[in-house]
Amino acid sequence: MTVRNAKHATFTIERVYPASPARVFAAWSNKEAKTAWAYCHPEWPVSEHVFDFREGGREHLVTGPVGGTRHVFEAVFHDIVPDQRIVYAYDMHLDERRISISLATIEFFAVAGGTRLVLTEQGVFLDGYDDIAGREEGTRIGLDNLERQLRQQRAA
Repeated sequence: MTVRNAKHATFTIERVYPASPARVFAAWSNKEAKTAWAYCHPEWPVSEHVFDFREGGREHLVTGPVGGTRHVFEAVFHDIVPDQRIVYAYDMHLDERRISISLATIEFFAVAGGTRLVLTEQGVFLDGYDDIAGREEGTRIGLDNLERQLRQQRAA
């Protein structure tokens, strides 16, 4: 029998990056740039990726271990203020099973030496899937990847 429940969680992560808000925003708003850092399992191939970055646009991504469970990300961009804010809602699926629905807000603030990024995610984790700590950790790994990418670009 399938367990039916909903577990709610919110987390906020703040980072300071050594790049302008325009450069950090570009890393979120460009398909190739985002693909290079955002998906925290580099050993998993991306088998599908549609990226239509505009208000009302969508992002669809499928990844996962070869021959294993498909991790499907489906997002809709609701609010975009260039170099300042991105708000999107997204579903996560493991194969056909929806495991969560989230609202994510990314804010970019100019600070001395770069950009302070504030990411807030409000999520509902569904039907026994409650790996909230794993979601936050995966987000932190992605933001670490972003920092490495920005530092490499600055050094080049």
